[in-house]
Amino acid sequence: MIEIDDTLISDDIKTAYFTCDLKRCKGACCVEGDLGAPLEDNELPVLKEIYPRVAPYLSAKGRQAIEQQGTFIKDFEDDFSTPTIDGKECAYAVYDENKVLKCGIESAYIDGQIDFQKPISCHLYPVRITSYEQYDAVNYDRWQICDPACSLGKSLKIPLYKFLKIPLIRKYGAKWYEKLLGIIDGGND
Repeated sequence: MIEIDDTLISDDIKTAYFTCDLKRCKGACCVEGDLGAPLEDNELPVLKEIYPRVAPYLSAKGRQAIEQQGTFIKDFEDDFSTPTIDGKECAYAVYDENKVLKCGIESAYIDGQIDFQKPISCHLYPVRITSYEQYDAVNYDRWQICDPACSLGKSLKIPLYKFLKIPLIRKYGAKWYEKLLGIIDGGND
């Protein structure tokens, strides 16, 4: 376990290899599971605000799900998450011409329509954060849908903490990430 400021980080973050392989997994993390993407409280008003500019990037079914459920839902675990289409894919996810799920929010961001890239839980995946009163637990969520990403990361020799550099900095800041590097590999990036 690695401890930095108010975070406890599992050792898997430094030892696992990972690089998303969308050609093979087809964006399965946007459709598998019991719920939509977990959301932080500060993301809820952002989703409401950006929805009019994101809506054109979504499928008709995605827009319909959001119109019926809202831009976010309170799920059965009493947490907030993105709505889903018929209990399956995230309402913000869109299939491309190759049947790969992509994020409509991120597409709007890439096109300069909004300044919010996507929910931090999506950006950090396969890392999941559990917030406790005194600290955040930062854990690697191993799941067979990401086996292609593990294989690709291993072949490219890209450790999980390097693959997730940008979202980890987005979540905890550059100084936090520098501390992580210092602990893991003496600060070499």
